[in-house]
Amino acid sequence: MAFILKETGKLYYYLNDDIADPTTQHWPLMRTPWPGLMILTIYLLTVLRWLPEYMRHRPAYDLRRIIVFYNFIQIFYCLYVVYNSLKLGWLKHYKIVCQPIGDGPDSIEYAWKVCYTYFIIKLTDLLDTIFFVLRKKQNQVTFLHVYHHCGMVAVSWGMVKWVPGGHLTLVICINSLVHVIMYAYYLLTVLDESYKKSIWWKKHVTQIQIVQFTIILFHYVALAVAQDCPVPKQPAYILIPQNVFLVILFGDFYYKTYIKNKKIASKTN
Repeated sequence: MAFILKETGKLYYYLNDDIADPTTQHWPLMRTPWPGLMILTIYLLTVLRWLPEYMRHRPAYDLRRIIVFYNFIQIFYCLYVVYNSLKLGWLKHYKIVCQPIGDGPDSIEYAWKVCYTYFIIKLTDLLDTIFFVLRKKQNQVTFLHVYHHCGMVAVSWGMVKWVPGGHLTLVICINSLVHVIMYAYYLLTVLDESYKKSIWWKKHVTQIQIVQFTIILFHYVALAVAQDCPVPKQPAYILIPQNVFLVILFGDFYYKTYIKNKKIASKTN
């Protein structure tokens, strides 16, 4: 038992201190994983237990004004991340495959304006679930929804902690662009409820999400199989199964929602 605890301690200090990027360690929430884990724990307890219990005998809140403001803010900051990701990296000197971390004069600015801002956006994304519960839409608090939100917080924190730049951060640019489209759609549904009844919109938003995870998956695979690449491959080995799982989950959601239900409806008619 003592040996296990000793080796666990060594692994923790190795991950938290030895291989962490020194640029970002003094930034808020970055020194250790415990504050982030505490936030996710409170989030899970809030949306799965505390808030549903609180709302059980209460009417749904009207949050339209708050959600409109929230969506505008999310769109703005996602565009901010996409712009800086392209300006400081992917349209400047970044290579699509094997782009080293911290390469170039803009590396610290990229880490702050792209990677860290993206992490903060993933934290604010957690409000989506809270809005669902307060509006008494607990059916939308699915395993896919909660898992995806928690997973993206963990992935974005890990990028800032260990790889705040380079090959692995293409996901930030792609995912932020996808979220601009998503939050624009959510904004339209709040401003005009007729959009909620449009399967066409919902269907293509889901398709875009599946496409993004597929592109990101192949991007990580390219790193895993690349020869003489200066970028650490260990994160790719972790993120490849993560993205495979997300493609499966979103694909299953798409099939059940837009293909299976359509078949059932056509048979009924």
